[in-house]
Parts: sequence; C-alpha cells; structure tokens
Amino acid sequence: MTKIAASIEVAPMQAIESNDLPGLFPEGSRVYITDIGNDPTDTLVAAARRVRDLGYRPVPHFASRRLTTRAALEERVQRSTQEAGVTDVLVIGGGLDKPAGEFASTMEVLDTGFFEKYGISHLGVAGHPEGSPDFTDAQAIDALRQKQDFAKRSGIDVRIVTQFGFDPQKFISWAEGLKAQGIDLPVHLGVAGPAKITTLIKFAAMCGVGNSIQFLKKNALSLTALATSHSPEGMVGPIERHWQSTPGSAIAQIHVFPFGGLKKSAEWLVERGSWPTHAASPAVHASR
Repeated sequence: MTKIAASIEVAPMQAIESNDLPGLFPEGSRVYITDIGNDPTDTLVAAARRVRDLGYRPVPHFASRRLTTRAALEERVQRSTQEAGVTDVLVIGGGLDKPAGEFASTMEVLDTGFFEKYGISHLGVAGHPEGSPDFTDAQAIDALRQKQDFAKRSGIDVRIVTQFGFDPQKFISWAEGLKAQGIDLPVHLGVAGPAKITTLIKFAAMCGVGNSIQFLKKNALSLTALATSHSPEGMVGPIERHWQSTPGSAIAQIHVFPFGGLKKSAEWLVERGSWPTHAASPAVHASR
C-alpha cells in the first residue's frame, strides 16, 4: 500500500554547511529552510541555493512579524527566485508579540503581491490543530479563509502546513473538519521526527504547543519507548492509515520536524517507505 509522502526542514547554516545533505533525501524532496529572524538575506539565499544544487526543492520560510521593510521583503523574494531558483515558500506569522518591522500578519505579506510578481507557484501557510494562545479558533479559521481567497485570486497553489503535535486523532479531526468551514486547501500535518522525549518536550515548550507537552507527559512511557527505537509511528501510523482509507482526504502528506537530527529522520522516512531509497523525480513530492 502507498505510504504517505513527507517533507522535512533544515536550519540555514545547516543547509549551507552540512556534509550529510548530499544524497540524504530523495531528489525533488521539499526541504524547508527555517527563519527565526537572525539570518541575513545573503545566508538565506545561499541556503536555498545549496538545497537546490543538491537536487532538492527549497522552501524558504518567511516569518511575517520578523520581517523588516517592504523593500527588504521584495529583495529577499527576488533574490530567492532569481539566484536560488525558488518557486515554493512558507509564509507564517513569526511568533513575535510585537512586529519587528512593517508586517503584523501573514496576509499583509501576501498582499504585497511580491510572490506573484517573482513567479512563486506554490506557497504554504500555517495551521494550528491544537489552537494558539495568540488567537481564537474562529480567528484562525477566518485567517485560513482569507488565505484561500488569496490562492484563488493569485493563482498560487496554497497549502496548509501545521505545527507539530503528538495526538493523531486531534490532528486528523482538525484537518478533515476544515471542509465544513468552507476551507478546501490541502493539509500537510506536522510531526516530530525521531528524538528523545526530553528533546521533544523542550521543543514543544519553545514552540508554544502546550497541549502537546501535556499529551507527551501523559503518554511518557510509550513515547519513551518510541524515542528509544527512533520511530514516531504512534503519531504517523494513525494519520497514514486514515489517509490510505479516506479518498478525498484533506490530508496530503506529513511534514517532519527533525528534532533528533536530520540523518535519523531521513533514515526513518526511508525505512518506513515514505521516501524511496532511489532518486525520485521532483513530481513525486510536488504534491497536492
């Protein structure tokens, strides 16, 4: 039976310097490049260029509230597309209470028109299956509706990429419940790659996914066993089985946060069959 496909993410300097990256992922895999606001455009563009040169599909993050000016945003989009061949990006809120510059929301960034202007064809936006302390569920749904409207008027293929978590049923229900809210964007569910439970709890706390921390602690014994075997199947298995048995599912694939290391996550994805062991064409992971 077909396995659910996966994307993964790397830090900018990891993308530039890591000797593990060549051949680590199947050709054409989406490789997201994180941005926490500390790296200059030169570094982010260099990271995307190396990811592209290695045969992967670079997906740089644009963290809206961490961006500075419209001019700086336009320069970064232009250079990413023209110097690194970027056609796919992830635009997220950015997590700051006070914006660092001119943008307070993802929609303000999308409404600049820069992504259409410079040929971006695919774009991810954030989803929060467990909610967020920064906004209500109703506000989150309204924001997704606005992003769906953006997809229609821009012609860009928009998808939802969620925060990671550890309760598969909650994530499945959230994704499949979007259609009832009038949202039919494909969903890439975030999952944590193989890692020790202490590492997972640390990152869950850093990323503000409090419900996930409680779920982890409540299920510490089984998750410790999973971490020891470097296999987060307790989350991915139920998602995959639902995806396999549900024609027309809103869930398109998973997105892996490699908290325990890139090599461990890559080896796990190959072992479970989400990634082929041979080079795949870019179309394999171009996705819905």
